[in-house]
Order: sequence, then structure tokens, then C-alpha cells
Amino acid sequence: MESSSLALPRLSPLKLSFVSESKRFFSLPTRVSASTSAEAQTQLVPIHSSVDPVYQPTPKHRPLRTPHSGYHFDGTGRPFFEGWYFKVSIPECRQSFCFMYSVENPSFPNGMSGFDKLVYGERFTGVGAQILGADDKYICQFDQKSNNFWGNRHELMLGNTFVKNGNSTPPTEELPPEEFDKRVSEGFQVTPVWHQGSIRDDGRSSYVETVKSARWRYSTKPVYGWGDVKSKQKSTAGWLAAFPVFEPHWQVCMAGGLSTGWIEWGDEWFEFEDAPSYSEKNWGAGFPRKWYWIQCNVFEGTSDDVALTAAGGLRQLGLFDNYESPSLIGVHHGGIFYEFVPWTGQITWDVSPWGFWKMTGQNQTHLVELEATTKEKGTALRAPTKEAGLVPACKDTCYGDLKLQLWEKNYSGTKGKLILDVRSNMAALEVGGGPWFSGWKGKTESNEVLSNVLRAQIDMDSFFPIPVFKPPGL
Repeated sequence: MESSSLALPRLSPLKLSFVSESKRFFSLPTRVSASTSAEAQTQLVPIHSSVDPVYQPTPKHRPLRTPHSGYHFDGTGRPFFEGWYFKVSIPECRQSFCFMYSVENPSFPNGMSGFDKLVYGERFTGVGAQILGADDKYICQFDQKSNNFWGNRHELMLGNTFVKNGNSTPPTEELPPEEFDKRVSEGFQVTPVWHQGSIRDDGRSSYVETVKSARWRYSTKPVYGWGDVKSKQKSTAGWLAAFPVFEPHWQVCMAGGLSTGWIEWGDEWFEFEDAPSYSEKNWGAGFPRKWYWIQCNVFEGTSDDVALTAAGGLRQLGLFDNYESPSLIGVHHGGIFYEFVPWTGQITWDVSPWGFWKMTGQNQTHLVELEATTKEKGTALRAPTKEAGLVPACKDTCYGDLKLQLWEKNYSGTKGKLILDVRSNMAALEVGGGPWFSGWKGKTESNEVLSNVLRAQIDMDSFFPIPVFKPPGL
């Protein structure tokens, strides 16, 4: 891929959903060196910046909050990880930034002692921050200790300090941005409406093109959670995700939003206003054995907001060597959520080891088809694995070509009125786990008893009106 996005084809801003106004700069007139004082860093904004994101504390009782927004760690010694993903797309220069955070086995915040290993067996511990950024370049910073990580029990709020400033105390909760900068030299904090941080590559990724450092600060206005805009938001994997049975669990926290701010990426500077953004998370004992994933918020062919998330995988059921292949497609458009899940319909998939993704779905009222391709080589990303910790386990690109079509069903169950026919060349595409010796084709086959259980409209939040009694994460 060319190092300059100017050589890449651009989408027409007049036809984009989630239209943004963004700029890219190729040099930084003002730079922060490693020796810059904490006070100077706090006040430093490069002189060409015309975007000043406005910080607001996380609001209580926000309407688009999804279930499972909080941190699910229950304090026990069972194998556990939690991971978060935040993406900002800048259509005008066809670039995306994907921020990925993970914590592994936080029961051992200072790593495992010899006694811990004797009692619990060998575990991998620590906190990781990864970014897949402009031109599919990469950065990663990791610490085997998680003692400076924090997560809110019931809201999408988390942070970590890799390197603190001087004798300051690492944060344990959301802070105003100026206070965060005073305390944290390298680290991050993120909420549903605010995201800031600074990390340095730790040299563990010689197999991929990296940048040495990254800084960012932006605000976000959620547009879609996971459900109709005017309805209570849904659990992505159904209400049974409240129980540690079908792990790992997965939740889309914000299917679509609008972000304003800036990102310093190596020696490049990006600023954006109302840029399409997205967030999701997963948690449990470990990642699926094998999976695929498609996500996009930037489309040609419509003036309305469109957000797509589609995925599937092979995951273990309970303690036995039994596996299932769940899959789903979710489309948000015009304030409405079109959900395609195994317990209300059927999904098919045809995914190659790399370069081709095709899925179809149907429920009682609608049909959906999507097809994605890429000629990019992709970038290897890390995932928290039970077998080896945070290691390269998947391959991604943000330069996928995607076609998405959505229809109403007619009386015979076939394609009726066309609702959406849109395209993008900014789809995020992923395959992970394995083995991927050949393509993977299949269709969902859901147990009828389980489907009936999942179809039940159960609001788990209503069982715990007093927050102190609510399970962690819910």
C-alpha cells in the first residue's frame, strides 16, 4: 500500500452516510519529545490544529447504553480476559484507526508468583493496547502487570497507565483530560463519549510495519447502540450472555457514532469532525477457536446513516469438547435495527482464508446479503489467547470493498421491496484463529429449545434494580 492516502481512491462526501469533515497533515510543526515535561505535554496542541474536542463526563442513564457495557471481571481466579475495540473512520482520506485494549487474568495484577502457578496453573497476565491505523500500520504496547488498569463495573469506562508522570498516582477512574495528562505519560482512558491516550511501540512487532508513537484525543456522540434508537438497547448475543456458559461473549456497544478530535500517528497528524465511529467488546475464558468479522459505517448510495456489523465463529460449549458456530448480521438504518440471528432466522456464510467474505440472512420480515473483498495483504493483530497470551491470532484490513443489500420479504418469503443497496471501500474485515487451510462455508443450525429460550424478551437489568446487586458488567 502506498504510504500516502492521496494515492487512494476517495469516496464522494456528498453520498456518504455519517459524513465527516476531516483533514490529514503530513508533518508536525510541533512535536513532543520523550524529555518534554509533563506540564508542557498537558498544554501542547500542534499549532495547525483547528479541532478542539469538548470533554464531557460520562452521563448517567444515557439512552443508548447497551447491556454488558461494564467490566465483567468478578474477582475470582477463573481464567478470564476482556477486550474492547473502538474505531474511527475518516472518509475524506480513506483512513481508519482501530484502538484495541485487553486485560488478561486480572486476578493476578502483579503477574503470577510461583505459588500462584502451583495453585492455578500457568496463566498469561497483563494489559495490552494496540492500534491498527493509517495505511494499515500498527503499534502495540504491553505490560505483564495489570495493577494500573481500571474498569467501571456497569459502564463503558476503562483506562490504564503504562508510564506515570513523575510521582503522580495512576488514575482509578475517569478524569478530566487535563488531569489525566498530568498523571499519565503513557496510557489511555476511554468512555462512551471521550477517548484519549498516548502509547509507544514496545518493539515486539517486527513482522509488521509500525509507527513509533501515537497520541489521540476525541469526543463521541453515540447515534446507534444495538437496537432501535427509540427502544431499549439489546444484548448482542441474547439475554443468556449474562451467564458464563456460551463463552466468549460479545457485545456491540455503539454500532454508530460521530467523533470529533485529533490523532497523532507517528509523524502524521489527523483531525476530524463528526467522523463515523464504532465500539464493541468481548469477554470470557478465551477467544473463539476460529472466527470472521465485517464492520462498516461509511457507505456510498445513501444520504442516511448506515451501520453494519456481521460476524461468526467456532466456540466451545461449556467444559466439554463440543463446539457451535454462531453467526449474526446487524444493520442500523434510519433509526431502525434490522437483526438477523440464529434464534429468529438463519444465516449463511462463505469465507475464504483471506480476501473474500459473503453472508446472507433472513428473519420473519427481511432478507439481507453482503459481500466483501480485499486485495490488501492485511495486518496481523494480537488477541488474548488461553494458550499463549496476547499473540498474533488474526488478520485485518480497513480497506475492504463491500456491497450490502437489504429487502423486505414479500408474502411468499422472497425478496420484496429493496430498502438498501449500498457500497463501501472502507469496510473493516477480519479472519482469526484457525486453522484456515481452506474456505469455510456453513449455515446456522439452532436448537429449537434454545431458540425459544433466546426469543423470550427478558430484560436482565430489571432483575437488579439496585446497582450494588447487579452482576459485574451487566
